Amino acid sequence: MNVSKVIGIILIVISLGVGYIGVNKVADSTKAINFLGIEIDASNESGQMQGFIYLGGAILLFAGGLYAVRKSSN
Repeated sequence: MNVSKVIGIILIVISLGVGYIGVNKVADSTKAINFLGIEIDASNESGQMQGFIYLGGAILLFAGGLYAVRKSSN
């Protein structure tokens, strides 16, 4: 196993963790409360933005990991 393949696998594993954090940040930043039959939506825009940044980073890390694994196998 060469170094490029190991780095690729590590990047893929890290991307899964970062993606999980991003999904949780987006989900936690939007809450709905039902009060006396009225639904009140509370949204944290900065929390959503952070979550989307984490998701974008996860996608980039995953793509980089796939590239490194495929490059090492050639």
